[in-house]
Amino acid sequence: MKPILAVKCAVLGLGLLGGCARLDHLGKPPSFTPANETQEHVAMLYQGLPLTSQQQRAVDNASLWSGSRQSLLGDRRATKKGDILTVVIEIDEQASISNDTERSRNSSESMQVPQLLGLPQRLDDSLPDGASSADLVDLGSSSSSGGSGSVSRSEKLELRVAATVVDVLPNGVLAISGSQELRVNFELRELLVSGYVRPDDITRQNEVTYDKIASARVSYGGRGQITDVQQPRYGQQVLDAVLPF
Repeated sequence: MKPILAVKCAVLGLGLLGGCARLDHLGKPPSFTPANETQEHVAMLYQGLPLTSQQQRAVDNASLWSGSRQSLLGDRRATKKGDILTVVIEIDEQASISNDTERSRNSSESMQVPQLLGLPQRLDDSLPDGASSADLVDLGSSSSSGGSGSVSRSEKLELRVAATVVDVLPNGVLAISGSQELRVNFELRELLVSGYVRPDDITRQNEVTYDKIASARVSYGGRGQITDVQQPRYGQQVLDAVLPF
């Protein structure tokens, strides 16, 4: 009885743990993620090392063609930890794959012993009427298999999200992370993006396209009452993973 009780307690615990996530928007809209607890906020608090010396800054301030960010011709692209850039996500992809397989095989085997020192004739005397030992073995087999499969996929997504430089790697590559949440009635849509960007791929408009982000991770989903209804219950998911049939 103890193992059965342990299993029941485990299933109950999983159900309660899964239901806790839904208590956040039980009878109310889902809560936003606190902005001061994100990785981007931590990166913005880091001032970083100065890119130019005090003497160089004095020269730039006295020059009519200063290269600082505050000047008219300054480079305002994200370069250091805490800077913000815009990630442009434009996905319009289609893929179609079709595959057919067919296989067949026929085989037959026959062995006859009409004369073997007279043994078949003597053996036939003891066999029932109509039986003969002339054809000792006669085998035949056939098999066939066929299969077909097809995959058709179409994706289209156009989004823009502001991301923050959360780290600058030793080789100069920027690690970025961005999040965006939009709540409509009782459904909250969230967009998450992260990856690594070369400073040279950032345009003069301080934008970078998703195809220039290495190890790109883009997630577009949400949570709320509609999402909860569309998902199977936790008990059903557990049974689908455990039951072998």
